[in-house]
Amino acid sequence: MSYHYLLYELTESVASITLNRRETGNIINEELAQELRDICRQINEDETIRAIVITGAGTEAFCLGNELEHYSLSQRNTSLSVTEAENLIARYSLSPAITNISCPIVAAINGNAFGQGLELVLSCDIRIASNTASFGFPNITCGLLPIDGGTQRLPRLIGKGKSLEILLTGETVNAKEALEMGLVNKIVPPGELTSAVDQIVKKIKKKAPIALKYAKEAVIKGLDLTLEQGLRLEADLYFLLHTTRDRTEGITAFREKRPPNFEGK
Repeated sequence: MSYHYLLYELTESVASITLNRRETGNIINEELAQELRDICRQINEDETIRAIVITGAGTEAFCLGNELEHYSLSQRNTSLSVTEAENLIARYSLSPAITNISCPIVAAINGNAFGQGLELVLSCDIRIASNTASFGFPNITCGLLPIDGGTQRLPRLIGKGKSLEILLTGETVNAKEALEMGLVNKIVPPGELTSAVDQIVKKIKKKAPIALKYAKEAVIKGLDLTLEQGLRLEADLYFLLHTTRDRTEGITAFREKRPPNFEGK
């Protein structure tokens, strides 16, 4: 599988995706967005994949946003109708394709994540960052808003107050601040990022694939439900797990005091 703006590798049931526009700070263009959407569709069709890692090429930037955030409409000599604007946003959109993936996604944040780069981070399930990384939505300084879910996912993750501060001031937060507010799960020195991500992924891939998918589904869908509805969803998914071979294998392995051999069935 070969792409122009992405590097893709599948090793031992782990899919690794690297944004590969290092000379631009891994800025998203239409071609990169389309390639990433294509990869996401293929990943969702591959039941052998247990986890995904998304990162950026180089050590300076995870992703500095997209072309729309770096080039004003006047520079593009374009006056857009509402329909044209909606179509343009759709061509750059990434978050729906990423959040539609059922298996766990880990963001290996190797450098700065701004604008749509931060929205890409927010679309992942677990976020491990270099302690030299910074985060922010500078969109407001250009009279723009995030276009890929930033105003919705950020407050769900870190709360209303800090989200509004970040969105309304356009100021950046450093890695330590991001950790303290819950924007990232862990920060490590740049040279330890790969190892830290590998440790998380190794733990995930040992677990039952269907249980992982259901746990993710319960949390993500539950955020949009009442507590009572969320508890019902959790119970339904729990009962569904009792129909799987993995559930039987887990119990058998526990009784036999051996590591389970989960097949995702």
